[in-house]
Order: sequence, then C-alpha cells, then structure tokens
Amino acid sequence: MLNFVICDDNINILEKLPKILENIFIKYNYDGHIAFKSDDFDEILDYVDNNKTDVLILDINLKNGKNGLQIAETVRKKNKDAYLIFTTGHLEYAMMAYKFKTFDYIAKPITPERLEETIIRLFDDINGLPKKYIKIDNKNTVIDENEINYIKRDGMKIIFHTLSKDYEIYSSFNKLQGILPSHFIRCHKSFIVNSKNVTNVETAVSVLQEIVALPVKEWYIVNEELF
Repeated sequence: MLNFVICDDNINILEKLPKILENIFIKYNYDGHIAFKSDDFDEILDYVDNNKTDVLILDINLKNGKNGLQIAETVRKKNKDAYLIFTTGHLEYAMMAYKFKTFDYIAKPITPERLEETIIRLFDDINGLPKKYIKIDNKNTVIDENEINYIKRDGMKIIFHTLSKDYEIYSSFNKLQGILPSHFIRCHKSFIVNSKNVTNVETAVSVLQEIVALPVKEWYIVNEELF
C-alpha cells in the first residue's frame, strides 16, 4: 500500500484532494491510502520523519513564510525514493521544485482530470520498478518489498505479512517464489521469509519488527544458501 501525505494551507483544497484521490484509487483499483493531511509545516515534517511516506503532495506557498520546497529539501535528506508532487498557482517556482527529483508539478486550480493523469503515471512508474515494489495481483495491489516480513501459504491462499497489514491472494506458491527478489528465501514448504528482516537462525527464523518464529527445514536452508 502506498501512503499519501498532503500539505496545503487552503482548507478547501485540503478537504477536496483526498476525496478526488480516493475516487481515483477506487476507479483503477489502486492500492493507495491517505495517511495524513495538514496545513501545518511542522506537523507534516514530524509525520514524515516518523512514518512511512511514499507520496507527498505539497503546496509550495504555505502560511507563516514556510513553503513546500523546504519540506522537500528536508525529506530528500532522509528519503530519496518518495514521490514528490507540487501544487501551486505560481509557475515561477517550477524549476526550483524539480531539483528535488519532483515527479510532477500541478498548477492551481487543480482539476480532478489533471490529478488523475498524474496518479496514473505514478502507479505506472511504480509498477515498472520491481526492485522496490512487488505487484501481487491483477488489481494493481503493490507492496513495498522492504515492508514484507514473511509470506505464508495456507492451502490455496497466500498471506503477505507486512509491517502495516496482511494481504491475502490466491495464487501458486511456487510461481510466487519465482518472481520475488533473491533475498526472499523459502525456509519451509509453507513459508517464504524476507532475509533482510531476519534477526536469528536456529531451528526457527526470528523476524525483525515482529516477534514471530517461522519453521525452518534444513533442506531449504542448504539448497537456497540462505546465509
């Protein structure tokens, strides 16, 4: 799931944008979520600093002499992968915005059609980046691979256990293993673990951020050359 954060000092826009985005998510079955919105510069920085943020939609001109460019500069020091989308009525700021690896620059007034165009391109871009995101079904559901702790097979059902929630799909476990990045290791016939989140290997695998032990079969460890 992609977490969207919105910052705009116009309350009407701050209420309008999430509704437009939610309609776009529903229309295209995009796995997006409005995680946070605020008109306050410091609140946005505090949220982004302490929470997973994938997409920021930032107004350039904010109250109290602050601006979205300052937020972008701070964000880029810690998060080089977040998608930045700027909105403003002042097009002269466009070139300044793009130095922060800006994905798009939308002139106000923002129309649903213009925002929809940007979101479609954004998800198309994400679906073309398998090293970071994994597309798990035909409904455009994507998961940041770093968020996945482990994957469990339960009959024909496959459950992705992530830091934020669980995702369930119906698919072939063997087929899934074939499309996952190499650091996803099959430690048991019913479990695939993200080795980047493994803290200990004995007779079970302890997974970081989740106090959980997964069963390990020696055959899988040897053949996958896990560690």
